[in-house]
Amino acid sequence: MRRLCVIPGDGIGREVVPVAIEVLERLLPDLQVEEAEAGWGCFERRGMSVPQTTLASLSACGAGLFGAVSSPSHRVEGYRSAILTLRQELALNLNLRPVRSRPRVSPRQGVDLMILRENSEGLYSGREHWESDGVAIAERVISRSACVRLAAGAAELARLRNARRITLVHKANVLPLTCGLFRDTCRDALAEEGWSDVLDERLVDVAALQLVACPEAFDLIVTTNLFGDILSDLASHWGGGLGMAPSLNLGDAIALAEPVHGSAPDIAGSGRANPLAAILSAGMLLRHHWRLPALAERLEAAVDVFLEEEGSVDFGIGTTREVGRGVLQRLG
Repeated sequence: MRRLCVIPGDGIGREVVPVAIEVLERLLPDLQVEEAEAGWGCFERRGMSVPQTTLASLSACGAGLFGAVSSPSHRVEGYRSAILTLRQELALNLNLRPVRSRPRVSPRQGVDLMILRENSEGLYSGREHWESDGVAIAERVISRSACVRLAAGAAELARLRNARRITLVHKANVLPLTCGLFRDTCRDALAEEGWSDVLDERLVDVAALQLVACPEAFDLIVTTNLFGDILSDLASHWGGGLGMAPSLNLGDAIALAEPVHGSAPDIAGSGRANPLAAILSAGMLLRHHWRLPALAERLEAAVDVFLEEEGSVDFGIGTTREVGRGVLQRLG
């Protein structure tokens, strides 16, 4: 029996997650679901964005689905983003963000790439301080151990994808110590794994341009935390936008699926949110955590058939549930 810790979070997370759970339960009838809380609303109620009970539940289940988090754009004493806390506390060191052309919603066919992002450090390490009045400092942390873990994850993904190209993305010409350590460690480790023939590298600004101009040229992109965050949001355009963008936070024994979109407070409660990113994120649990690729392909095929047959969905009031029912019908 498989267990899943469900964390709806804030805003539209509470609407799209139940739809994704219905799809998962159709494919895994014995799935045991446990709900936990985290997010800005949780912080307002309990004074913490991620309670210890949530960390314990996710650790015990080994798999989770997180909906969305609202975060203030200014400093709030005692608050740290729930998703960043979950990633760091549970050593979810890798972040997988696939981008694939989908019927009707994608502006270009032939795109099928994966961005693998280091998930625990970089500029998201939380090391910020005031140096003096009017001068704030953020520290960028890059460690050899995290780069080794990232390279190992890249090698495994490359095998799964039968990768034709692995692209290391960095800015070592400006950040020779941190980006240099990332590039050299990942390059050496991937070469030892036998991937040197398909390994190349790009400066992050060049990679951004090429993701806009010729996204189909990329296969597996490996990069640091902030660069990966920005590039994956940019690339999501080719998969239909953020409402179609899934992701998976992956550690040694725990996986947390997470649609890339935010909490969308402007439409929360209206039933207009697109649940397909959450559904596709659940599919990533099937493929990469539970090792059930046939079920993952069945889920993704149902999404594609729904899009092909329904066309461009007009997300009006009540559409969230309608899309969920449409995918369930295509699952059979």
